[in-house]
Amino acid sequence: MPTILGVAISDPSDFAPLRERASTYLGREDVERLEAAFRFASEAHRGQFRASGEPYIIHPLSVAGILADLELDAATLEAALLHDVVEDTGVTLAQLESAFDPEVALLVDGVTKLGQIKYRSRVEEQAENLRKMFLAMAKDIRVILIKLADRLHNMRTLEYLPPEKRRDIAQETLDIFAPLAHRLGIYRIKWELEDLAFRFLEPDVYRDLARRIPKRRAEREGFAEQVMEALRPRLAEVGIKAELQGRAKHFYSIYQKMYHQGKDLNEIYDLVGVRVIIVDTVRDCYGALGVVHTLWRPIPGRFKDYIATPKPNMYQSLHTTVVGPQGEPFEIQIRTWEMHRTAEYGIAAHWKYKEGYTDPKLDQKLNWLREILEWQKDLRDPREFMESLKIDIFPDEVFVFTPKGDVIPLPRGATPIDFAYAIHTEIGHHCVGAKVNGHITPLSSALETGDIVEIITSKQSPGPSSDWLSIVKTASARAKIRQWFKRERREENLARGREILEREVRRLGGDPATWLEPSRLEEVARRLNLQGADELLVSVGYGGVGAAQVLGRLRQQEERLRPAGRGESDEEVLARLSEWGAPSNGVRVKGIDNVLVRFPRCCNPVPGEPIVGYVTQGRGVSVHRVDCPNIATRLAQEPERRIEVTWDKVESAYLPRKVVVTALDRPGLLSEVAQVVAENRINIVAAQVRPLRGQRSSIEMVLEVRNRQQLENVLRQVQRVRDVLAAEAAAPPRRF
Repeated sequence: MPTILGVAISDPSDFAPLRERASTYLGREDVERLEAAFRFASEAHRGQFRASGEPYIIHPLSVAGILADLELDAATLEAALLHDVVEDTGVTLAQLESAFDPEVALLVDGVTKLGQIKYRSRVEEQAENLRKMFLAMAKDIRVILIKLADRLHNMRTLEYLPPEKRRDIAQETLDIFAPLAHRLGIYRIKWELEDLAFRFLEPDVYRDLARRIPKRRAEREGFAEQVMEALRPRLAEVGIKAELQGRAKHFYSIYQKMYHQGKDLNEIYDLVGVRVIIVDTVRDCYGALGVVHTLWRPIPGRFKDYIATPKPNMYQSLHTTVVGPQGEPFEIQIRTWEMHRTAEYGIAAHWKYKEGYTDPKLDQKLNWLREILEWQKDLRDPREFMESLKIDIFPDEVFVFTPKGDVIPLPRGATPIDFAYAIHTEIGHHCVGAKVNGHITPLSSALETGDIVEIITSKQSPGPSSDWLSIVKTASARAKIRQWFKRERREENLARGREILEREVRRLGGDPATWLEPSRLEEVARRLNLQGADELLVSVGYGGVGAAQVLGRLRQQEERLRPAGRGESDEEVLARLSEWGAPSNGVRVKGIDNVLVRFPRCCNPVPGEPIVGYVTQGRGVSVHRVDCPNIATRLAQEPERRIEVTWDKVESAYLPRKVVVTALDRPGLLSEVAQVVAENRINIVAAQVRPLRGQRSSIEMVLEVRNRQQLENVLRQVQRVRDVLAAEAAAPPRRF
């Protein structure tokens, strides 16, 4: 009986299907290595079971089977079989390295989660795991192929987990892993991930479609067969040998079409499409296109040539939509067999590790991975990292051209500044203008597919403007701008960071000299992994660290250090507060404007709204909107603490106000809303995006506004952003 690390291994009985599949393209020695990996994993996971009740070894076997269907190399399949042994068993990475090739151990390490580190939130854990995964991907892209197969099998067995966990995993799959499969061009996995996530996020809608679609598909299959019967002889007449296939649309893509276009299932005609796969050459692709357009009338604007201009994920095909024999529109896709393989398997079809094959363009196609590693270094806030990831890495794309004809893919809504930084960092830094299609265009304008962009530069340019941070759409451009400010304007950023924090501390009613003591700033810097108080102030100055994030920690310090207050009368409190001579933040208390005033987060009143004051113990006068239910409860219990307050005639203070934007979820939404706010010269103190049912999302922001009029004006403008359903000031919460 064989042993591994001195452990006796039983004869494998479940390995046969994987052996049979791998033997179709791997040599005998490779298959023997796979069997050794299976035996090792089987013993390591002995006694472990999945939530479904199956032995745990079924999971790594299934993951390896998915990758074998993609015909990946032996090392990848070995790592798939072993991918959970370090995380979930007593096996160490060193033991794995001694038993298998270092290449296999490196892949397993890349997939292993950071299970030993304790995180403050689910978002932080997710962000750090993704950071490590992308770092491992940059070293070896096979890491993400294993991770995608792992996620796919987990999604196939998701029904055995509790409902709340099912929803979290399904949402993460839809937000991160399905778009990642799309970016890598692995549509076979992308479609299944989307359909499975859809099933658990919208179970009622999914069941309804599952009931209705088969009947509609049966009707459409007859139409597709009619189209193919008309096309086959015409292709044969011109000497084009082709295989014609019907193409069924997936549930999630049907749902997306129904939701975004407001259509019923009966109004969707492309449940089944026609795909023409050309056996021989690219020339035959264009020849077949001519045949299609002589048979049926093409619809203007619906032809796409992804052969001449491939997608960044290497996808190539001709797409055309024509009016069919019954007056119904339908799409035909035309490609070679090699293009078809790439469309199904993406990067796995161009595998540089397989049999010594090297694609010289493969590394160029993966440049976006290196960009992730560049811009993620400056994003210390996990929420900002996740938002940037969704916007920048998985975008709705546009394809624009340099004057020389090179294609530059950018996320939808990207600007000439994004284009300049995509060409070269120095071109971005020295950009002073742009021509789009031969005409001078504002740097804030959105680019469209097909635009020819020329960047105007000047060596005398002082560098990027701070306004660009609210204009650019790509995280890589934003990171490069921040790096420039960090490097070139350290002293300016240091002063600006201190000024920002002093203003925020005063707004909270605190004393900047106390709150911003070097020892306190040093503590905050350590918790944010920054090197000292100056580095913290510089980061706030150039936008690398949000002021709200720092203020939250400073406020915790203040509350921890503040001595317990003693009971005082209103007169004593007011007399003492008046002696402080603290700023009034635009509010007068009984006609006196030097009383410490603070605005709690529950209602955040702004000038122009009716307000009421509440005398606190040791923290000045708390000002609320008169309709705030929290202050109503307090004053009902302690009516003697009510005090008259009024807005000062000089509205010089910026006050925070929470607003809620409800919109149809799509990439780039948050950046467009933020741009509208920035154009109104309003600072965003904090922002959070939450997914809602029905492909909607809620953006909650805290804005610094001068008065009610400014707030209402920006809400009206946000309301006009595409896909925004509502934009309104948040009502006060019901609990204090």
